[in-house]
Amino acid sequence: MSTNAVLPPFLVLDPLLQSWLIEDVGRGDRTTQSLLAQKIPAGSADWVAKEAGIIAGLPIAIRVFQLLSPQISFTATASEGEWCDAMQSILRFHGPLDALLTGERVALNVVMRLSGIATLTRQYVDRIADLPTQLVDTRKTTPGLRLLEKYGTQIGGAVNHRMGLDDAVMIKDNHIAVAGSIAAAIAQIRRCIPYPTTIEVETESLEQVEEALQHQADIIMLDNMPVEMMRQAVQLIRKTNERIKIEASGNITLDTIRAVAETGVDYISSSAPVTRSTWLDLSMNISEDAEVSS
Repeated sequence: MSTNAVLPPFLVLDPLLQSWLIEDVGRGDRTTQSLLAQKIPAGSADWVAKEAGIIAGLPIAIRVFQLLSPQISFTATASEGEWCDAMQSILRFHGPLDALLTGERVALNVVMRLSGIATLTRQYVDRIADLPTQLVDTRKTTPGLRLLEKYGTQIGGAVNHRMGLDDAVMIKDNHIAVAGSIAAAIAQIRRCIPYPTTIEVETESLEQVEEALQHQADIIMLDNMPVEMMRQAVQLIRKTNERIKIEASGNITLDTIRAVAETGVDYISSSAPVTRSTWLDLSMNISEDAEVSS
């Protein structure tokens, strides 16, 4: 399956990667620096998938090692977004052993995390692959990891929802409670936001759907609705304005996602690919070469 995943530029990612290396290295890699105090030989490191899954984050792993040493080279034996079988080779690195040893944990952690997200995302996407509905992610991400976790969902085949609060307006139940009504919330917000910011409204009943339609929301979310009510809401929205996008959300699981998609919604948003995924188990094995550098 091809994806349109776009990795943020390293201008943005490098400070994150450097901070993670600093956190791990602290005052120095005592083990590696003690072992290699007299010389720093070159070596090779092989990455292997210990279980099957979608691989995500390889460019980030490469960057981690190259931040530690520009002499690190690599050969990719698997592609980003590729399904890998257990015990399949993924990457082979070559370069100074101190950089390979010091960067191992940070690089593996990132790829294991993102690969787990991509693997579970792909399972959700596959359930609705023959339908026009698209899976989108949410802002339920690990603080500091949003850019990368959302990249992982893209690798798995999902579409990113808004990256942050400044991307678009989403009027949720608590916003409605503060404003007093959907109508009041839309009116107040529309006076303040810049063009062409879209307005999405979270609805929990057909009455709220009608109110969102009346006040020209751009996107209507059907939140935690029973499937039959959701189907009625979709028919109402399509009859009123075919240009309005419809999103379904709330307790989406692998068992329920297809029934929700069959109601005719455009998007299904779920935090599950991030919040319920487990890390994909990978390992790195080092072999020392004859070459030695001072």
